[in-house]
Amino acid sequence: MISICEVGPRDGLQNEQDVLAPKTRAELVNQLAAAGLPVVEAASFVSAERVPQMAGAEEVVGGIERRDGTTYAGLALNERGYDRLRAAGLDEVRFAVAATESFSRRNANASVEEAVAAAEQVLARAREDGLRSTATISVAFGCPFEGRVDPEIVVALAERLRGADEVVLADTIGVAVPSEVRTLVQRTGAAGFHGHNTRNTGYANALAAVEAGASVLDSSVGGLGGCPYAPRASGNVATEDLVYLLEREGVETGVDLDALIAIAAWLEGIFGRKLEGQVYRAGTWPA
Repeated sequence: MISICEVGPRDGLQNEQDVLAPKTRAELVNQLAAAGLPVVEAASFVSAERVPQMAGAEEVVGGIERRDGTTYAGLALNERGYDRLRAAGLDEVRFAVAATESFSRRNANASVEEAVAAAEQVLARAREDGLRSTATISVAFGCPFEGRVDPEIVVALAERLRGADEVVLADTIGVAVPSEVRTLVQRTGAAGFHGHNTRNTGYANALAAVEAGASVLDSSVGGLGGCPYAPRASGNVATEDLVYLLEREGVETGVDLDALIAIAAWLEGIFGRKLEGQVYRAGTWPA
């Protein structure tokens, strides 16, 4: 069985021009949990000045109707963010370390070494507090500023982040192809893969990650998202499209596809435009 981590309420919404109210974001989290998503990334505890779409994280968490069997996660890039996340009462802390200096400076306002040090501090505190932790290595396959990323750098970073419960490799700008994903997941032993469908390879890459041993896949309902610090990096892999693919391939996810389709349609109405996902428009099959 593959575990789907739903990143729409955080990674998806942070790249939208429209800023949704915390109440609406909490409702999105609740609908996704009700659809059977085992992990939902609910909020980001970062500066509201830098990422206004994530303002009011505590209010979002306060509006969550907790469900048994769902892990509610949040992003923190430093101990200050972790303090907020811990006080809000989430179950898991997720943080990202970039594989290149240029992206790290733009995304976290820190060098790679500084970001790793901050991650290690958060990891240690999460272990003491009994919280799950996930470390994502962003731009693991390619950087918008530095181009190709040496796989040896990613392997070394994954080794340094072994203190996390899970290490996730992120194709942040959607440049990877299946052979690269398969090889790097095997070499790092990463538990998870975070794909973007920027160049229409995201779903093939997700299957390659599973074939290589990954047990966790990140995705965003409707294909919402991208990256505000990566030019032309379009949406994440759409959760409903990914679930359709996996289930048709005989891979169990435990997620209600019809419910996901309804959520994507609801979001289309909120944003007033078609979303990147395909299945919510075409419908599942057989009907």
